[in-house]
Amino acid sequence: MRRLEPLYPAPCVDTPQAEAILLSDAFESGEAARPAHALGIVARARGLAPIARAAGIGRPTLSTAIDGTSAPKFSARLALTRALDIKVGVEPKSREVAV
Repeated sequence: MRRLEPLYPAPCVDTPQAEAILLSDAFESGEAARPAHALGIVARARGLAPIARAAGIGRPTLSTAIDGTSAPKFSARLALTRALDIKVGVEPKSREVAV
């Protein structure tokens, strides 16, 4: 039986639009690990070392922030979004206001 090679999605995320689609889907999923994983894909696509430098964090801290299996400080993920020059927003699911 022929063995399949692992898929590395970072090369497929090569435009700001592709990054936005990936990240939006991850944040909207409701799964805690998906945004970290998506941020990791984008960071790997751009290069971990320059992103870590721009975020002002070490590569080990960056790896922890994007591995999706641990709970890094929120500040590390915020630094990562700033380094990636992406905007993360929040809006209500419904425009109706309960009174």
